Amino acid sequence: MKTSGAGRRNSRKESPRTASGAPPVGKIHPVVIYPFRQPSDCADLRQLYQLIARLNRERDVYARPITVIDRKTHFANEANRQYLEFRKQTVARHSEVLDAWGVDTCQMWYSGLGMAFERGAPDDVYWLIPGDFNYGTSTGREVLSRLHDLPEICLELQQDLCVGEIATDQNNSKQLIDTYGTFALLYNWFPAEAQAIRAYTERPRSEFFAVRHGFLHEVLRQRWYAYEQTVVMLLHAVFSNKRISRFLVGNISDLPEGRDSLASALQQVERTERVLKTLWRQRNQSQPGWPARYRSLEVQSEQVRRTAFFILQNLLG
Repeated sequence: MKTSGAGRRNSRKESPRTASGAPPVGKIHPVVIYPFRQPSDCADLRQLYQLIARLNRERDVYARPITVIDRKTHFANEANRQYLEFRKQTVARHSEVLDAWGVDTCQMWYSGLGMAFERGAPDDVYWLIPGDFNYGTSTGREVLSRLHDLPEICLELQQDLCVGEIATDQNNSKQLIDTYGTFALLYNWFPAEAQAIRAYTERPRSEFFAVRHGFLHEVLRQRWYAYEQTVVMLLHAVFSNKRISRFLVGNISDLPEGRDSLASALQQVERTERVLKTLWRQRNQSQPGWPARYRSLEVQSEQVRRTAFFILQNLLG
């Protein structure tokens, strides 16, 4: 089933789950991923935590939010008075702080979602909120005003996974990486599943998503990757015929100009290939003749990666 979040409510003044008089079906667990690099200006974070403060007050709908902060971030800023004050007066006031040592952002997701899951119940939904976006802009504030629709799609429409899509132009680095890197590699290693995923979303590496308790339980029992975990979750959802939806987040950026460097783009393509190769081996190593199939796919994968590098160099270099 494919569902879009476009055109849904822009305000949470009244929820259909409570307006009808029916009791809420499950709670929403917000999990905020604090930026790895402490910004010099906390304007974007202040705007985000105005939302988190409101969620924290609506205890009938939301569990107490969790904020995951990497310990490297903390120790890099232990003498930064702005960071320490913001952490104490804002972050810890409106959410529970989870200090975690993470290899990468996805491992921070793992810690935060895992902690929320252990406190959750079968009908609950878990909502990942990345902290390193330009929420302080007019567009960012508009996105925040309706971002709650993302977990509500899972809760109200009984979806297992809802992926948030950022609106970008065709020359945006994220668009280029997904087109020439992520999807090209997916079509090589998991062609049928890639076709299904593309029917659901153009952002298979999105940092915005919500997931129902049952599916999160399944995913947490699988191998968790420290990077490109959204791609893996989408693949598992297709493998097991889960209900997937998308939500149009809006034109919001996690970079000042919405543009990755060439080195960063190439690294993201390499990481995606590494994850897909590992996952393919896990799923096929019990099949007879798998080494020959793997070698053939690996040759094709190298060609895909080299082509992606060439295109990205021309467009981003």
